[in-house]
Amino acid sequence: MADYNAPQKDWYLILGACPTDDLQVLKQKYQKLVLMFHPDKQRPDVSEEEAEQHLQRFIDIDQAWKILSNEESRNEYNLQLRACELKQSWPVDAHITLDDMNWDYETECYSYTCRCGGEFILEKDETQEVETVVCCDSCSLSIEWD
Repeated sequence: MADYNAPQKDWYLILGACPTDDLQVLKQKYQKLVLMFHPDKQRPDVSEEEAEQHLQRFIDIDQAWKILSNEESRNEYNLQLRACELKQSWPVDAHITLDDMNWDYETECYSYTCRCGGEFILEKDETQEVETVVCCDSCSLSIEWD
């Protein structure tokens, strides 16, 4: 089985499908594409470069079908896609340093006032991390400190 830790190709996109498509829909899309790009189905007047592109497309379509038609590998691939989505960067409103934040001796937290009036709060133990994105407690803005 292939390594899915870092998906480099979108197998759904290659088949023109989406993750919610059932196996029958995937199969129909696969069959249509495999007929279009199968090396034996190419016109004789196709340039060498175009033939190479079609062959690569055929290989990708076949690989997409192998992964998405198997329930176990499809689930694994879907989990991988989800993990990549969750790793996406947050939209950051500002980059600040600890010197820009206010230290509260009582709660032992750093705080920074958001433009909405809410606060970005950074716990003392979070300061040990190299970089942190902190969300406002009142709105959807976030800041990153270094």
